[in-house]
Amino acid sequence: MFDTRSWGATEQECAAGYPCDDHPPRPFVSFHRAVDVDAPVPLTFRWLCQIRTAAYTYGRQHRSSPTLTPGADHLALGQRFLAFELVDFETDRHLTGVTYPAAAKAYGEMAVTYRVVPREPGASRLVVRLNAATPKGAARIRAGLLAFGDTLMMRKQLLTLKALAERDAAALP
Repeated sequence: MFDTRSWGATEQECAAGYPCDDHPPRPFVSFHRAVDVDAPVPLTFRWLCQIRTAAYTYGRQHRSSPTLTPGADHLALGQRFLAFELVDFETDRHLTGVTYPAAAKAYGEMAVTYRVVPREPGASRLVVRLNAATPKGAARIRAGLLAFGDTLMMRKQLLTLKALAERDAAALP
C-alpha cells in the first residue's frame, strides 16, 4: 500500500522533535520523507538551499538549475522558498518554514523542516517533516489529495537533490 504519511523515514525520525513543531498549525498531522545522501553534510545542505530558487521536482514552473546558484545559501528569516516563509534555520542543520498567507489559502496552513543529519564520514541524510493543519469536514478530501501529490513531488525533490549532491561529492578531492 502507498503510505502518504511517510516515505523513507525511520520510526525514530517520525517520533523525533523538529523545529517546525514549534510553529502553527495546531492541531496538525505530520508527514515524513527521507533519503540517504552519499555526500557530506555541508554539501547536502548547500544543495538543500537551492529550494530557494526552484522546486527541484516535476513541472516547468521554475527551472531547477543543475549547478549551485551563487548566494542561495545566504539565508535570512522571512525569505520565501517554495510555499513557505523561512522562520528558523541553522546552517548545515535545517531550514524551517511556514506557509505564507497566499500559499496557506491555496494549500492550507503548514509548517515544514528540512533537516540534514550526518550518517557516517562523507555521508548524510535528508529528512523532512511537514506538519499540516488537521482537516475538518470536506477539507479532508482535499487534504488527502494534497498528501498524495506531496508524496510524489517531495520524493522527486529529495531524489533530485540527492543526485546533485552526490554528483558534486564524487568530484571532491
